[in-house]
Amino acid sequence: MARYTESVCRLCRREGEKLFLKGNRCFTEKCAFDRRSYAPGQHGQRRPRVTNFGIQLREKQKVKRLYGLMEKQFRNLFKKAERMKGVTGHNFMTLLERRLDNVVFRASFALSRKQARQMVCHGHILVNGRRLDIPSYIVNSGDVIEIKGRSHEMVPLKEAMEAGREIPEWITVDSSKCRADIVALPNRESVTHPIQEQLIVEFFSR
Repeated sequence: MARYTESVCRLCRREGEKLFLKGNRCFTEKCAFDRRSYAPGQHGQRRPRVTNFGIQLREKQKVKRLYGLMEKQFRNLFKKAERMKGVTGHNFMTLLERRLDNVVFRASFALSRKQARQMVCHGHILVNGRRLDIPSYIVNSGDVIEIKGRSHEMVPLKEAMEAGREIPEWITVDSSKCRADIVALPNRESVTHPIQEQLIVEFFSR
């Protein structure tokens, strides 16, 4: 399976904003974006030439990197959103929010989406009582997400739950049981990061 293996701090610098890809480190003085907020590379400090295509591309790349998807995964999910009823951009954002790795992150079981994806792939997550190791699984209302019993003592899990991150209204979490219930499907307002999904729709509509 293809995956990004280089420094994730370069991605924040390239997009010109914090994507919080390294969890708690992004809130400390060690954050690379705070120390060097310009784009990486020898030409990073030059003023870029901005075009409509460039703006659309950067927004697409930002969201892709924020949720940790590869290009093919990202395009396939967008095509699925196009086939759904309603506004394509809103459908796309809600599908991204409903990915299992994102739900594990949003339920405060992991410090970052990358860490959440690793927990899923390593078999630490149960969905409706059954082990599921597919990060791209789309959760539904009524699903129950749990941490496998033997995994309750994992240090990353304890650190994430102690971080006290805000949990969205569509998820209810029982910290004592390491259990999250999907009480409703997320909507566009559930996405807290500033995203202009219409630019992504325009990019794929060229």
